[in-house]
Amino acid sequence: MKVILTQDVKNLGHKDDVVAVKDGYGRNYLIPKGKAKLATDGAMKMLAEDIRQRGFKMEKLRKDAEAIAEKLNGMTITVNAKAGTSGKIFGSVTALQIANAIKDKGFEVDRRKIAVDDIKNLGSYEAILNLFKDISATITVEVVAE
Repeated sequence: MKVILTQDVKNLGHKDDVVAVKDGYGRNYLIPKGKAKLATDGAMKMLAEDIRQRGFKMEKLRKDAEAIAEKLNGMTITVNAKAGTSGKIFGSVTALQIANAIKDKGFEVDRRKIAVDDIKNLGSYEAILNLFKDISATITVEVVAE
């Protein structure tokens, strides 16, 4: 029996793979659990169209991410933080604060895509923005006292 996987299945395949499985495994487990559907002619045509459409969307997202990365790469962001006399800040600077500072510059970046070490002192730090699968930008984060 041939089925189209609707989600990743361990030791079998990834989403949208067409795999051959034993009849009982397909009928009694994969299809009822919603992990697969029968690979009929109509379903195969739908799969091909979905993959083609997804390719267009991914290419547009890639181009947008490249454009943003080009503009953000090397940019310096200033984040204000309350600090003591020794230069140690109260708390730490988080990815959310960095995302808000980037938003103030006119760019929208999800906070979950910002990779930064713990920032607990005043100074200059590097942050990596993972904008797409293999597209990233490096910015400098300046932490200054309020």
